[in-house]
Amino acid sequence: MKEIVTYVEMTSRDQLDPAAPVPGLVLEELDGESPLLVDLHARIGAPYGWRSATRTRQEWKEGYAARRFFLLALGGEPAGIVSYDLHSGGDVEIAAFGLLPEFVGKGIGGYALTLGIRQGWEVVPEVSRVWLHTSTLDHPHALPNYHRRGFRTFKKEQRDRS
Repeated sequence: MKEIVTYVEMTSRDQLDPAAPVPGLVLEELDGESPLLVDLHARIGAPYGWRSATRTRQEWKEGYAARRFFLLALGGEPAGIVSYDLHSGGDVEIAAFGLLPEFVGKGIGGYALTLGIRQGWEVVPEVSRVWLHTSTLDHPHALPNYHRRGFRTFKKEQRDRS
């Protein structure tokens, strides 16, 4: 199976075009040891073939110790996740962003992404760029949502996915 991977970035905070707020939707830091972590990634990523959706607790512990995790919650209920990989030079990658299936199509994705981008600019001092990649295997509204929020495409590549 072929997929097209699109890389998008923001190089300034003022490039963010925020979505309208969704009452009750918040972003809260999630401890990397939280039992929610593996479950959320599995439930969010499985429909899109995320590799993280099949990792074990031990693989998470070994491979993602430096990653920062945040829970998207709506009215106190888990609704999604945002995680960040921190790179040199103030480069922050949104490594995962997604909503649980029962929250997809409810009109909260734009604001959820807005919260995730804002946090990306705050996750460490001196952030110079926030970026992520998506693919044609992700939700069909993912890339349009990223562009609406102000991300610009900086690279595309085609991959064979087996």
